[in-house]
Parts: sequence; structure tokens; C-alpha cells
Amino acid sequence: MEEHENIYDKIKELLGSLPSQLKVLEEKIDIELQLEFFEHSRRIRDSFNPDSVANDSRKLFLSEVTIEEKKNILAGIATIPIVESYRVIERFLKETPGILKNWAILALQENRMLLESILLDESHVFISTGLGGKGNKLRYFIVLFGKEHKDFTDLQKKIIRTEFEICLGQHNSELEELNFSGYLANLLAMIPMTVIIKQLFSKAIDECNQYGDFLLSNFIITNVKELSFDEIREYVKSQKNICEGEI
Repeated sequence: MEEHENIYDKIKELLGSLPSQLKVLEEKIDIELQLEFFEHSRRIRDSFNPDSVANDSRKLFLSEVTIEEKKNILAGIATIPIVESYRVIERFLKETPGILKNWAILALQENRMLLESILLDESHVFISTGLGGKGNKLRYFIVLFGKEHKDFTDLQKKIIRTEFEICLGQHNSELEELNFSGYLANLLAMIPMTVIIKQLFSKAIDECNQYGDFLLSNFIITNVKELSFDEIREYVKSQKNICEGEI
């Protein structure tokens, strides 16, 4: 995606028009698991039918049924757009152990989308990222760098918090989390899909630098996963140009 684009316009460009509804997966679910689920769902889509929902559903709640078989059942009945499928998955989600929880969340979301498309006769687009979102907003993880590897002072930390809260607020966005470690800072923020991300954060960094020019103009942003400070430092070592302001 070009730096002057936003996700909302990109969807419109790809589809030729905007769908009636954009649905965002709210939960943080690993991208690899999401890809596994949707590939699994596509592969078995024709193996399940409405008549099998009741029998397959009973197996979900049996302790002797394997996790893999339950994953197969969830993915299968999720493709059947009937209310019974939705209710079963919803019930299972409330009772399921952690290992299958995210799989059940994806199954429930897929079934809801199919049901709404049929019952409301509306086109839908499902947007899922590793960090989730809500409504028309997606969650992003952002990393900031202090110049010359200098640890942030208490004043600089306060400036970063204040200026980013202001800039995000001006774009109907919200700062959920802000953490510091030495010369690194990371943020979690919820941002509308209509916002041009690079412009927003470049502006916030420029505002911070009015008070001492202590932040690099470069930053990392992703909606795939959160990174630990150790992971960030390893990445910085492999990308020397980050700290030279050339990325």
C-alpha cells in the first residue's frame, strides 16, 4: 500500500466499490492460526451439510473426541449458514478450553458473516489482522527510536505520551498502551481505516521533536503482532540503517 493511501480506499479500489458492511475481527489472534483456519474451512466446505449439524455438534462436547476432530467440526459447521450452527459454536466458545478458543472465535465469526449476508441480503468484507480491532478501527503496534541510542529522559517520555495522545485524538484514534525501554518506545493504538497511517505518526514525531529533536523520523508499524523489546533490539542489529535515519 502506498504511503498516501488508507485501508478504506484500498478496499474500494480492490473491489470496485465498497461493500454494505465491513466487519473487523476484534480479538488478537495469530495470523498463522487464522490462515490455517480459513484454508481448513475452504478445504472441507463441501463435506458438511445442514442435516449433519446436530450429530456433529454433539461430538464437540465429548471428551473422547480429539482436538483435531473438533477443529474439523467447528470449521465445517461454520460454513453452514443456519441459526443452529451459530448457536452451537457460540455455546462451545463459552465452554471451550484455551487451546480451541481462538479457533472457535474464527468459526463463530465466519458463520455470523454467512448468516448476515443471507438474512440481510448485504455484501460483507471481513477484515482480520493479528492485532484485531473494533468497528471501523484497527489496532497497530508502533516502535519509536531515540536518536543515537540515547535513553529517553522522564521529560521526553512525557512529551511522547502527550503529543501522541493529541495527534491520535485529532484523528479519532486512541492510545491504548505506551511502554519504554532505554532508547525504545512502543505503542498500541486503535486507528480508523480512513486514516493515512504514515502521515499521522510522522506528524506526531515532528511535534515531539519540537522539544529537542530526540526522535528518529523512522518508525516500525505493524498490525500483525506485538514485538518484545528484545525482538526489537535484535531487529535493530540486523537493520543498521534504522538508527542512521535511512530506512
